Amino acid sequence: MNYKQKYKKHFDYGDDEIILCEVCGRPAVHIHHIEFKQMGGKKKKIDRIDNLISLCHNCHNEAHGIGNQGKLEPETLKEIVARRFT
Repeated sequence: MNYKQKYKKHFDYGDDEIILCEVCGRPAVHIHHIEFKQMGGKKKKIDRIDNLISLCHNCHNEAHGIGNQGKLEPETLKEIVARRFT
């Protein structure tokens, strides 16, 4: 099972359901790794549900430092994800 399938299964999304961006609420087009391999992440850790977040195209670009609004820092994304578990 890949990370996108894992995310959908965890949140019980069907294949044709629209997933919303966890930052802004628009339709998401990316399941983003908050900590990714290039940051030294290990395969087991990077595909954990607490390291995945759904993002729209704009927020995904900002998470990578591309965009008009600046950069969505990993710490900000981690805080959003942490709210799922409270």
